[in-house]
Amino acid sequence: MQETLEFPDLLRLIDERSTAFLAAVAAAPSLDAMVPTCPEWTLFDLVEHMGTGRRSWAATVAAGPRATAKVEAEGAPAVPREREALLAWMAESTRQLLDALREAGPDRGCWVWWGDSQSPATCGAVARHQLQQFAVHTYDAQLTAGDPRPLTEDVALDGVEEFLVTCCATTSAWPHEPATIDYHATEGRSWRVRLSADGARIARLPATTTDEADATGTGTAGELVLAFYDRIPLDSLELAGDRLVFDRIVAWEPE
Repeated sequence: MQETLEFPDLLRLIDERSTAFLAAVAAAPSLDAMVPTCPEWTLFDLVEHMGTGRRSWAATVAAGPRATAKVEAEGAPAVPREREALLAWMAESTRQLLDALREAGPDRGCWVWWGDSQSPATCGAVARHQLQQFAVHTYDAQLTAGDPRPLTEDVALDGVEEFLVTCCATTSAWPHEPATIDYHATEGRSWRVRLSADGARIARLPATTTDEADATGTGTAGELVLAFYDRIPLDSLELAGDRLVFDRIVAWEPE
């Protein structure tokens, strides 16, 4: 894959999305407000998830290649309930993650949960996925605050590819007849998912391709990312071709 965000850009954008996340939490009417896109979670639950998760990833990155599982942060303070203290705690969680990533650099090995995907087990890949975690959960917080905003183009374009190579690609056999799905971002980038006995493999499509896929989904890069993460309905995209392929890949749980 080419044209992915460079490591310094990933860190800068994580910091930017963290700032936007904090602003949305600060603007929300209450920490007890329910998050529409995360059923059964309050805004406090969302911040707790983000903060504890980032501290754990910071510890995992710091542990390096020797870690065989995700590392839980030691000595972490209790999550504060008062909003200003909670915001400071969350900002510190982001700082710990960014410090760990900067110290490690993009090429150092790291434990990851996406073992047989097309995404490597490196700190650079962790940073890439963490950016998308911040982007999507910032959207959740903004929606809760009544001010949802589109994902920024650079984050969203990288996010489409990051989701596909990390969360979709697998060597587990596709349990149906072989199929292809093309995803087209209206910003001018496209990807193909090939589903077969070899699993799900992802490739970026050249602009001149004439080989039609069995199914296609088209939208802005931000819409594609939000649909992938179930923040908006799949039907929010422009869908064409065999809808059964979409139904099957949504229901698929690779072994």
